Amino acid sequence: MTSKKRIAFVASDVPMAQTARGALISRFGNVPEAEAEVIVALGGDGFMLQTLHDKHNLSVPVYGMNRGTVGFLMNEYSESDLLDRLDEAQEEVINPLAMTATRQDGSTHEALAINEVSLLRAGPQAAKLRITIDGRLRLDELVCDGALVATPAGSTAYNYSAHGPILPIGSDVLALTAVAAFRPRRWRGALLPKTAHVRFDVLNPEKRPVMADADSKWIENVTVVEVRSEPSVEHRLLFDPGHGLEERLLREQFS
Repeated sequence: MTSKKRIAFVASDVPMAQTARGALISRFGNVPEAEAEVIVALGGDGFMLQTLHDKHNLSVPVYGMNRGTVGFLMNEYSESDLLDRLDEAQEEVINPLAMTATRQDGSTHEALAINEVSLLRAGPQAAKLRITIDGRLRLDELVCDGALVATPAGSTAYNYSAHGPILPIGSDVLALTAVAAFRPRRWRGALLPKTAHVRFDVLNPEKRPVMADADSKWIENVTVVEVRSEPSVEHRLLFDPGHGLEERLLREQFS
């Protein structure tokens, strides 16, 4: 028997998503997010990331339906069988990365990233980075356009575009991937335990400025960026049976 749920519908600003939200509310009702048993997010992957960041303190699962251009984190859109799909949905729990970035002026900035933390050159010259893992120097100088640390959930995003590995969703590893590495020319990155504490030091930041990004939160003119997994924060995502993150990651590798 299909159970009636207290649902909060949220949508991106895209007209198609707003239209869908109106149709779903007229059919299933809508409750305040703080009273919801489940949040249904309508949009693309960018909106899903925004929703997870904004609502993580509610500890409510989020079920996404694709009303945007990219939908790796989203289920297919359908109105008629929504309650059945919510009853049958499988939950995935993911932990974000925590970024602490120090700027040239000495200020520090913190942010969480579900997909990846990336460092990118912000000027005409390549960035020079020093990489330390758990207090041990691992790479004295990486000359590159940038570098990133990706979670399994984010490994098919920017990490994959930079030729990084796709990580199984249940794996306790992170991907450290170079973006257009010039020296060492053959270095393509590393797989790190999920517990690793990664530190990037920007060498010669005045001449070779670098910016840091945590799921589209930009920090300019950074000198040090530290990245670690944050197990105390859990994001709960719902997927249709047979279409969860693990299956999608496997399918991506054989497409």
